[in-house]
Amino acid sequence: MSGLAFLFPGQASQYVGMGKDLYEHSPVVRELFDLADKELETGLTELCFNGPEEALRQTAITQPAVFVHSVATLFLLQQGGLRPECVAGHSLGEYSALVAAEVLDFESGLRLVKKRGELMQAAGDKRPGAMTAIMGLDDQAVLDLCQASTGMVVAANFNAPGQLVISGESEAVKEVSSAAGEAGAKKVVPLPVSAAFHSPLMEPAALELMKLLDQVPFSSPKIPVITNVGATAVTNVDELRAQLSAQMTNPVRWTGSMACLCRIGIERAIEVGPGSVLKGLFRRIDRAVSVSNAACVDEIEAAKMAASTD
Repeated sequence: MSGLAFLFPGQASQYVGMGKDLYEHSPVVRELFDLADKELETGLTELCFNGPEEALRQTAITQPAVFVHSVATLFLLQQGGLRPECVAGHSLGEYSALVAAEVLDFESGLRLVKKRGELMQAAGDKRPGAMTAIMGLDDQAVLDLCQASTGMVVAANFNAPGQLVISGESEAVKEVSSAAGEAGAKKVVPLPVSAAFHSPLMEPAALELMKLLDQVPFSSPKIPVITNVGATAVTNVDELRAQLSAQMTNPVRWTGSMACLCRIGIERAIEVGPGSVLKGLFRRIDRAVSVSNAACVDEIEAAKMAASTD
């Protein structure tokens, strides 16, 4: 498969019913969900398939749910003979990408994702924050507004040209959001979270996660992983580990990551897991790359068929 990349979604891609048809279709997927139920002790399978949506939105549940669905989809694509040349994942999705690159096995990735979700939720409970998506302004204009704020607010996600997410103390986020509207932003959309992800407010969670990362064995990647923090293709294990920890308090440089992906010759990408957020973002970054989705049985079969005709 020349010029193919797998992209893995992050938090906010979840939906009630996610993974159900995969579970009914494949013994391998059933095994993954059953393992997750045993490891997490939260009834993850039931929550994914039947909700309620409010529970599925809780960070400590959302992150394992998206991870398990993404890896289940990955394994079915691999069974169909699809092999990417590189991988990338948005925030949480970087853990799925590391499984795809064989840096982590499923069980290790699941334990890390479980702890990451718990730590981020706890950090948000201790120091609540907010996040808002700002669309239609130049990135530097938004950065200048953050710099001018009287509180702590930073860029959290560089998602696409003209689409940036800010994160920080609630009042500071409101201040910058208001200023962005006055500066001509087309949309200013508060995100349904109560924590300031990818900001200094996550530092306690990052420190705890670093301790766990040091205890988990990482293998050399079989293919390059384009990281969130550096927006570069990384093959060094120590660098992957360090950037995974740094990701908690640093912005997701998705625009730069996808530009890197294009530079190394990727012509086609598959968004592996729930939702179609990354496909939408790629349209704003570079329309020359063809992006399809794989979240259900029909989409996986379509991806296999497309691969067979290349």
